[in-house]
Formats: sequence, C-alpha cells, structure tokens
Amino acid sequence: MAIGYKQMLDEAAAEVRSVGTAEARALHDAPEVVFVDIRDPRELERDGMIPGAHSAPRGMLEFWIDPESPYHKPYLAEDKLFVFYCASGWRSLLAAQVAQRMGLRCASLSGGFGDWRRAGHPVADGHHP
Repeated sequence: MAIGYKQMLDEAAAEVRSVGTAEARALHDAPEVVFVDIRDPRELERDGMIPGAHSAPRGMLEFWIDPESPYHKPYLAEDKLFVFYCASGWRSLLAAQVAQRMGLRCASLSGGFGDWRRAGHPVADGHHP
C-alpha cells in the first residue's frame, strides 16, 4: 500500500533535526553552518531569501550532493551543518532527510522562510545563480 505525504513527513521528522526561527537566526552567522534554499527560482525572485543562503532547487538536490554526479556542487561536500528551508518547511524536511541519508549533517527550518520573514529576520533579494 502506498503511503501519503503526512506519513512521509512524520517519518522525516523522526529522522531530521528541526530548528525554529530563533535557533536558525542564532545559527545564521556561524561559519560552520550553510543555509540551503530549495525553493523554485521563481519563489526566490518573488519573495527573497535568507541572506547568504545557497539556492539548490529541490529537483537537482541529489545530483548536486553526489560527488560522482556531473552536476555536483563542492559546497555540498563541506563538513558543515546544512539548514534546509522552503516556504513552509515541508519540502525542506523531505530534502533534509534525503541529504542526511546521502551523508550530510542536516537540519530543517520548521515553518520555513515564511516563519523566518514573519519573525522579522533579514531577507535578501532572491536570485538564482
């Protein structure tokens, strides 16, 4: 029997560390932490992003993480904590689960970029490299 998205989210939440906006803000300037925005480039352009975050669209994440892939991004091979986020936290929770299974140290921003922005934390213009 197939599982639904709620079960997938519950399973990911059991595996992946979640951080709220206050903790994420405290981690934001730490040199050993990398924020990764997995939203679509159109979302970045429309809504902005967390300053200094890397854009890694969800559809390319596994390819960008795997060093054997021709699409590998070296920053995803660094020994750092990767804080994944999306608009509300669901996509990033699943993305963090996959990244963690691929060997990265991960956390997911619960409440996502929406909670970050509502908390009054800094927002940069969105761009997609």
